[in-house]
Amino acid sequence: MPSEPQPHRGPRVNTLSIVIPALNEASNLSTVMASVPVQALAEAGWQTEVVVVDNASTDDTAEVARSLGARVVSQPRRGYGNAYLAGFEAATGDVIATGDADCTYPFDALPQLLRTLVERDIEFMTTDRLHRQNRAAMKRSHTLANHALSALSRMLFQNGLRDSQSGMWVFRRHVWHGLDVRSTGMAFSQEIKNSATRAGYRFLEVPIEYRQRGGEVKLNALPDGMANLRQLFTHRFRRPTEQGAGEAAIPAQRKFGSV
Repeated sequence: MPSEPQPHRGPRVNTLSIVIPALNEASNLSTVMASVPVQALAEAGWQTEVVVVDNASTDDTAEVARSLGARVVSQPRRGYGNAYLAGFEAATGDVIATGDADCTYPFDALPQLLRTLVERDIEFMTTDRLHRQNRAAMKRSHTLANHALSALSRMLFQNGLRDSQSGMWVFRRHVWHGLDVRSTGMAFSQEIKNSATRAGYRFLEVPIEYRQRGGEVKLNALPDGMANLRQLFTHRFRRPTEQGAGEAAIPAQRKFGSV
């Protein structure tokens, strides 16, 4: 008699949603979309969709994104976190990858990042921009602020992440549904990392190339920095909701790695 079919072990991760928040980034989108290696991803077994979240742009961001083959989601409430909340709700992939629409993040690195995610059985992968090779891509004041916020984040959450502010993450879809992320602005970036590591998901931080920004800088350094500072302390000492019940005060055993 033929043997019984064996059950599949581990999640099937063969569909990818790349979620890109965009506020008045029409001039950058052609470069960003061209950097997404759809063919290389397909050859590696990934079916890919690109979801561009139009965050109440006043230029032609939505029209340009559609013309380049992206699926456009409208988020009329401005804010980095608001854009991601809408984008993650719309994403259909087993795995979600993120990055900004300003040409700074290396979407062309996704085949290697996904290979690492699968081979090392990682649930949440984040990226580190704060190494010497990237010094020319970021203003010195922003570099110092990123290092300071990251150091405070490491102290409060004890997860060892070098870059708490990086905007490129690759994670399995089920992770998002187990998190309690409340930030509507720039603090969303540090909160999703700290929430994922605090909840005990298998996580990894990898270095990436960080590139010169195209177009107008949207970051409001002092207000955004102060908001991130407040959020770190609020998150550290708050009680989890039912959705984020996996978050412990600080995990007794951290599932951390680095490359």
